Amino acid sequence: MVQIHMAAREITAKLVYYGPALSGKTTNLQQLHALLDPGARGKMVTLDTADDRTLYFDFLPIQFGTDGGFAIKLKLFTVPGQVMHKSTRKVVLAGADAVAFIADSQRSSQSANAYSWRDMEANLRSNGIDFEKIPKVVQFNKRDLPDVKPLEEIRAAWKDVPTFPAVAIRGEGVIETFRELLRRLHRHLDERHGFAHNFGVSEEEFLGAVLSPLRSR
Repeated sequence: MVQIHMAAREITAKLVYYGPALSGKTTNLQQLHALLDPGARGKMVTLDTADDRTLYFDFLPIQFGTDGGFAIKLKLFTVPGQVMHKSTRKVVLAGADAVAFIADSQRSSQSANAYSWRDMEANLRSNGIDFEKIPKVVQFNKRDLPDVKPLEEIRAAWKDVPTFPAVAIRGEGVIETFRELLRRLHRHLDERHGFAHNFGVSEEEFLGAVLSPLRSR
C-alpha cells in the first residue's frame, strides 16, 4: 500500500505489471525507461533466465517533486509469467497500489490470459488487497501479429476495465497504458487520502510531472 512519510515529505507507490509469460511486461518497462527523461527515472534492474524470460522481476524507479514540496516515488515492477513462479508473483504483488495487466492479443493466448487474470485476482486477495477497488488497466499487446482478437470484441468482453491496444516492442500503446494507470492511481489516492487537498498534488500535476519530460523518440 502507498507509503506516506510526512517527516521526510515522501510518498511512495508501487505499480505492478502482470500477465502471462512473454506477453510484453518487461518490454513495457524497457520502453518507459527509454522514453522517460533520465532525470525522472532511475536505473532499470532486470533479472533474466537463460531464455530471456523474467525469472524474478524487473524494477524501474521513477521520482519527481511537487509544488507542495513532496517527493513522489513510483516503483514499477513486473512479475514472472511462467506458471512455475506462482509464489514469486504473490510476493512481488504484495503492497501493490495499481496493476497493469499485459495480455497477448493472439487468439491462441486466450486461455493463458484468462489463467493469468484469475491468478492475479487470487494473489491480490491473498495479499489482502481489494481486487475490485485497486486501480487497474489492461493492455492487449502484440497487435502486429496474425490472428489477433478484434478490438471491438475485446472491449465488449472487458466492459468497464480500460483496455489499450499496443505493439510494445515498437513503443506503441506503452505511454497510453501508463498514463491511464497513473490517472486511476491518483484518483484512488485522492479518494482514500485526499491526495490533491492534503498534499497539493492535482491529477494534472501528477500526470504532467511524470509524462511531460518524455524524451523525443
